[in-house]
Amino acid sequence: MVKIDSKDREILYQLDLDSRQSFAKIGSTVGLSKTVVAYRVNKLIENEIIKTFYTVIDAFKLGYIAFRIYLVYQYMTQEKEKEIIEYFTNQKLNWWTISAEGRFDLALIMWVKDINDFYSFWEETLKQFRDYFLEQQFSVYIQLYSYRHSYLLEDIKKSDRTKFEITGGGIQVMIDELDFKLLRLIAPHARMPVKEIAKRLDTTVAVVNYRIKKLMKTGVIQGFRSDMDLAKLGYQFFKADIDLKDYRQRGKIINYVKTNPYLVRIDKSVGISDLELEYHVHSLEQFHEIMKDLVNKFPDVIKKHKYVYASKLHKMNYMPEA
Repeated sequence: MVKIDSKDREILYQLDLDSRQSFAKIGSTVGLSKTVVAYRVNKLIENEIIKTFYTVIDAFKLGYIAFRIYLVYQYMTQEKEKEIIEYFTNQKLNWWTISAEGRFDLALIMWVKDINDFYSFWEETLKQFRDYFLEQQFSVYIQLYSYRHSYLLEDIKKSDRTKFEITGGGIQVMIDELDFKLLRLIAPHARMPVKEIAKRLDTTVAVVNYRIKKLMKTGVIQGFRSDMDLAKLGYQFFKADIDLKDYRQRGKIINYVKTNPYLVRIDKSVGISDLELEYHVHSLEQFHEIMKDLVNKFPDVIKKHKYVYASKLHKMNYMPEA
């Protein structure tokens, strides 16, 4: 864990709001000069608290389907686990892969354009590794509601909890090859200067600016954020899978939980559970306290809950590679 002060936290928060905004603008908000903000951001990068600045891309609007796979191991050795993880992370359409504790041992998300593509991929997977999977469960992402990381601030802004990004749903957006190359370029490099983008794409600054604005207007680009190393800040990722007695009360639970500054995402999906909540918390104990409060608040609505703790991130891809 790396100690940071309140100003660093305010800067991290501003970069979470919009990682493309200038250091001068951040400085005017947090009460520091542009030079000091630049110095602090560079230190946060050097200390590997900031891993990258990324573009939030709604791949659903590009025609992709997101399949989630949850696996429980059997007969596993360290060598075989490493082989399986490398197999998944080497897939071009692998979005996210983690080792987990709790409900599952490995969780991953795959982007596909067609359900038959997923079937072909999984059939090949089973031919190689079926004997090592005690359980395999699947679900399909429909939408993700991503909330601001307001837990970074000492003075939590309640207005944050009404602002979120929605990825998934809506009308598919048609893009051309230049748009795709642009998205692939800025997906893991949200702060890349427009001049550099234009140079790499062999086009003009005016074209790049127009394309980015168009992609934002159509909702393909949802925003620009920073990817942080949670462990270095003293946080851990937990996901709660909740089954409900009365599904009609789901909206009331969401209105209640979204006021919690540690809630970072609500997943809307088909399969696995009725309600999926993702948190950044300091400890398992804190997560249990959050869930205890939720059960006490809605005793006649919540049937049961289970959790997944992300023990190690193996891959995070911000944009489909193909």
